[in-house]
Amino acid sequence: MVFTLSTAAPWLLRKAFQHFAFVSQPFPKSSNLSFHGTLRLPPVASPPPSRQVSGICSSAQAMKSQVDGLLNGVADKAVIEEVKHVLEMATRATRDRQVLHTDFLTPPTVRESMLALEKLADITAVVQGGYPQAERCRISIGHPEVIADEDADAVAALSITGNFGFVSCTHGDFLGSILGTGIVREKFGDVLLLEGGKGAQFLVVPELVDFMTSSLNKVGSVSVSCTRIPLHDLDYQPPQTKTFRTVEASLRLDALASAGFKISRSKLVDLISNRDVRVNWSTVTKNNTNLKSGDIISVSGKGRMKLLVKLR
Repeated sequence: MVFTLSTAAPWLLRKAFQHFAFVSQPFPKSSNLSFHGTLRLPPVASPPPSRQVSGICSSAQAMKSQVDGLLNGVADKAVIEEVKHVLEMATRATRDRQVLHTDFLTPPTVRESMLALEKLADITAVVQGGYPQAERCRISIGHPEVIADEDADAVAALSITGNFGFVSCTHGDFLGSILGTGIVREKFGDVLLLEGGKGAQFLVVPELVDFMTSSLNKVGSVSVSCTRIPLHDLDYQPPQTKTFRTVEASLRLDALASAGFKISRSKLVDLISNRDVRVNWSTVTKNNTNLKSGDIISVSGKGRMKLLVKLR
């Protein structure tokens, strides 16, 4: 469930290795840019060599001298590094006239990458997450003349089924089992729980479909089967939302999140210590973390809320 809080204070062999290198370190940790289909940024005509147009540059130029300008205003260092990688892909895509696909990116990285790519004159970008309002998405990047001929989906959908009638498996159980096959988090997208304990569905890079269908055979203590399904068969339910107001003395994470999720502050501190709390998709470990308006707070098993601060 998504909450909105208003207060008064205050992303075989060699190929196989590339696509599912076994987990050694977690990848450093959209906005409404995420949807299945295509989000196309119209190409901006390149200016003649003798002219310069403010704010518009080629992807090759971006890699040499414009990166800082394209990333101006991005505070998160991890997001900056990920966006730089996306811009490097844009350079290769334009130079080799091919379409390249990123891994699954977190919403902040998707948002900042699209804003940067929009400033490039010779690039078209397409965001795919598999379904409307998907959080983790891939960006397909290519020269406008090349990407127009690209009709393959950059994501695939898989269904996990089993006898969950007597065993209740959480989102974390499914997530852990997927990671347990050895793939890294960036190779698969959102995990959707099915109502009535019927299993789950998740998005993955198409190159790993065969690997996942043969490797994922258990979630917790439940034997499961993993099969590919069409994207239009995803059982996506729009999130339920509600808005409420609370008056708090500060913008501390423990105070606001405990009020938003209606749990005690001591319980929330325990969740933070267990790394079950995230702010803007990044895990936090300090209960006195200060929040700001627009921050998204997630608690495992509890849902998500967006903070809207209104000062009196």
